[in-house]
This record gives sequence, C-alpha cells and structure tokens, in this order.
Amino acid sequence: MKKIAILPTLLTLGNAVCGFSAIVSASKIDGTAATEVYFAYSAWLILAAMLFDALDGYAARLSKTASNFGGELDSLCDGVSFGAAPAFLILRLGAPWEPVMIRNGVAGIAVLYMVCALLRLARFNVENSPDPASHRRFKGLPSPAAAGCVVSLAVLRSQIASEWVGLDPVFVAALVKVWAPLGGLLVALLMVSRVAYPHLTKQVLRGRRPFSYLMRIILAGFVLTWARELSVVILFWGYAVTFLVRHLVLRAWRAEGVAPLEEPQPH
Repeated sequence: MKKIAILPTLLTLGNAVCGFSAIVSASKIDGTAATEVYFAYSAWLILAAMLFDALDGYAARLSKTASNFGGELDSLCDGVSFGAAPAFLILRLGAPWEPVMIRNGVAGIAVLYMVCALLRLARFNVENSPDPASHRRFKGLPSPAAAGCVVSLAVLRSQIASEWVGLDPVFVAALVKVWAPLGGLLVALLMVSRVAYPHLTKQVLRGRRPFSYLMRIILAGFVLTWARELSVVILFWGYAVTFLVRHLVLRAWRAEGVAPLEEPQPH
C-alpha cells in the first residue's frame, strides 16, 4: 500500500462520484413536471459510472498495475453506483402511491435491490477466478446490467413528452410507476440467481468472426440508434430477459428428458 496506480484509481473513484451524483439528482425529483429532467440526469450519471467501471479495468491492465487494492475499491464503488443509486431511483420511479402498504412495498423492493446488488458483488469477489477463460460468462445478472434496466425506465420516464415514443405521456408515466418496482424485484432476484449471462465484450466483440456476424452487429446497432429513447430499454431488458428465458427453456427440456446442447457453465 506504499504505492497505488493513480489513473486506474481515479477512474474507479469517478465511478463512485457518478453514482453519488445520481442519488443527489434523483433526490431533487418531487413529482412535478419541472423536476422530471432529473430522471434523465440520474440515468445518464449511472451510465457514466458504467463507463468509468469499464475504463478502470482496461487502464489497470494496460499499465500492468492491477492489484487487490484496485479490485476491492472497484467493488465498493460498484456498490454505490449499481446498488444504492438504482435502488434510490426505484423509489422515485415508483412514487407516489397513495396506499401506505404499496408505498412500503416499493420501499422494501428498493432495499432488497440494494441488498441483492451487494450480495452479487461479494459473491463475484469470492468466486472470481484469475483464469481469463472463466470470465466469458457470469453467474447471475451482472450488477451494471441490472442497474441499466432501472436506468432505462428513468430514461423512458424523462422522455414521456417526446413525440418519438408515440405514446400517451400519462400512460407511460403510469406504466413506469407500476413496472419500476416489479422490474426492480425481477432484476434483483436475477442478480443472486444462477442464470448464466455472457460477457458481451468478450464473447461478442473479441476474436475473429464471419463477415455476416459483423453485419448482424451493425444491424443491431442501427436498430438501437433508430429506436432512440427506447434503445436503452431494448438493450438492457433484452439482455436480462433473453438469457432468463433461455435458462428456463433449457431447464424445461432437461425435465422432459430432452438433451439440448450443453449450456456453458457460468463463472
């Protein structure tokens, strides 16, 4: 501990600063139309935290300064940005409910989300292997992806007046109000589940692939760009739900005695 890597550490701390700033922004939402812009501010700050989270690891590897200190600090910062910040955002997205029981339920789900995110991070630290080949799949939904699911709802909620969405703003607000706690509960449980999720940058973007594979990625990027406000919703919820459905289908096949292709083991 006499010397630490400056750039990776600053990037990691940038992750936590963005997460804390997202909480501050979300705290300014009071249910009026004038404060709806803070949904977007909070969402983009959490997305910025994801960028810092990705860059600090690359910086540490490129500079050959990876250390146990950096790994522990990264998990602590992730707990702020992908645990506490999305949980607080769930409270704001799910408000206001008049019945006290429902309000307490939303608060309970927000707390559960934060707890599951912390457990997910702790389990990853304990089970993480230094073997690069073991990092191709995750056991349970990664906490940044779960945070992205919550963030996507905040982006949608902040854009309810946009003509591109083409939906009644009141309907969108009511839909997000209902789905935020329910969806938050789903991704919270997925974080501590055994569902296998691929590491997208290591399985999709790395290595040599056929030319058609590149064209599919470009097409997917075009669709996400075309969808605009809905692109974040499609990206994160598609990732969370697609591999959950795949997991359930494989389990159903095994229960019926069908022998599907072997599912890679998550790490």
